[in-house]
Amino acid sequence: MTDAPATTRGDWQTDQEVRWCPGCGDYGILAAVQMLMTELGVRRENTVFISGIGCAARFPYYMNTYGMHSIHWRAPAIATGLAMARPDLDVWVIGGDGDFLSIGGNHLIHALRRNVNLTLLLFNNQIYGLTKGQYSPTSEPGKVTKSTPFGSLETPFNPVSLALGAEATFVARTHDMDRKHMMSVMKQAHDHRGSALVEIYQNCNVFNDGAFEDITRRSVRDEMLIELEDGQPIRFGAEKQRGVVLEGQGAQIVEVDDVGEDALLVHDTSRVNPAIAFALSRLAVGPHEPTPVGVFRAVQGTEYAEAADQQLAAAQSKAGAGELEALLRSGATWTVEG
Repeated sequence: MTDAPATTRGDWQTDQEVRWCPGCGDYGILAAVQMLMTELGVRRENTVFISGIGCAARFPYYMNTYGMHSIHWRAPAIATGLAMARPDLDVWVIGGDGDFLSIGGNHLIHALRRNVNLTLLLFNNQIYGLTKGQYSPTSEPGKVTKSTPFGSLETPFNPVSLALGAEATFVARTHDMDRKHMMSVMKQAHDHRGSALVEIYQNCNVFNDGAFEDITRRSVRDEMLIELEDGQPIRFGAEKQRGVVLEGQGAQIVEVDDVGEDALLVHDTSRVNPAIAFALSRLAVGPHEPTPVGVFRAVQGTEYAEAADQQLAAAQSKAGAGELEALLRSGATWTVEG
């Protein structure tokens, strides 16, 4: 395949009017993806965006690529079929917290555990936006919405923890207020061979405005965002005065002066065992305390389509095996006469 021609953001934009509420965080994510495409060296005709339902699901209309606005909660399943049939394509899957984590949760975890070659972007705004403000699987306990007038009673999903529990080979988190960080994380996810999930904290300024401002607004980021850098001790704060250590069964935030830099946890995305990455994902109960962002895990694993092709080739190499005619006429078969 020849090298892809150079492109501009305009080459990736469509003539469709972008129809999200003014001020929605989705605009920032869309801009980051369109700008990223110009850096990836990929072709539009080899790129596909698949979505399910919800506000985020409009994404394929705004990308000048192939795409499919599919049905409720089924985007990971449809994308799995495409990735299996056309492993030469770049397949991106777009969904919100309601889309991916409610009825679509089964499809998501199985796509992740199978290590299908997909780049999945999870827009997490902790609310159902398209259907006008009901609580979602990531809404905090006590959340008062139209569907929970006395407050939600449920424990919310932590999408990063969920993905790590499903043994996803690439898991990351970013937020819609930092285009550079979004693009960096998304590029790493795209370049990863296998399932790659990126959770994006995304503001819904109509039904859940400011859900993440305690950690994402510019004035507090240094103190509230723990940027994970592979191979580096985990430190944060305006003066890098705070850090993370392993203590007991989990990870803890400490003052560096109290423990010394040598005691800090050195981040390693390539650890095969996801336990430490999981511990990092549990540092923050919600987006109101210091929260890790960046790549939690990036390990190599057998990609599902490759494994299936290898299995098929092995079966076909055996005498008489792998032939449809032989299969249909083997075992308990019979003839129907008209």
